[in-house]
Amino acid sequence: MTLRQATLADLDVIESLIRELAEYERMADQVRLDPEVLKASLFDERPFAEVLIAEADAEVAGFALFFHNFSTFLGKPGIYLEDLFVRPAFRRRGVGRALLSRLAELALERNCGRLEWAVLDWNRDAIAFYEGLGARQLSDWRIFRLTGTDLGRLAGGSPGL
Repeated sequence: MTLRQATLADLDVIESLIRELAEYERMADQVRLDPEVLKASLFDERPFAEVLIAEADAEVAGFALFFHNFSTFLGKPGIYLEDLFVRPAFRRRGVGRALLSRLAELALERNCGRLEWAVLDWNRDAIAFYEGLGARQLSDWRIFRLTGTDLGRLAGGSPGL
């Protein structure tokens, strides 16, 4: 297995992996990504996110999409893992662990104070996997989100996204 930083040539496979992940998470109907916006977000001069690609048996096995956040309490950046997905044929072969291990290495190389992510509460296999790596669930935190017209309304009437 090999891990590598995604390049612009990977854009189609990244979009496919995102759609496969959404299908797995039972959220395929929520995918609204525009390939041109994704391209700009990942590969413009100032990218907003990065992608690691895992390959095995000469095929793309999975990916990790991540970006930097910041902890005011630590006074350091962190890495937030937005998406981790391993294609079914490659599961239980160490792909997910390898991707997370590389993200942990990147966090240390970049002087980050933490690596964090969210997981759906019904995904018991993923929760057990993460706990097996030493990650702990933060039961006292809840995720909040604004999108579309609610985001626009809070912004002072700007059109929704």
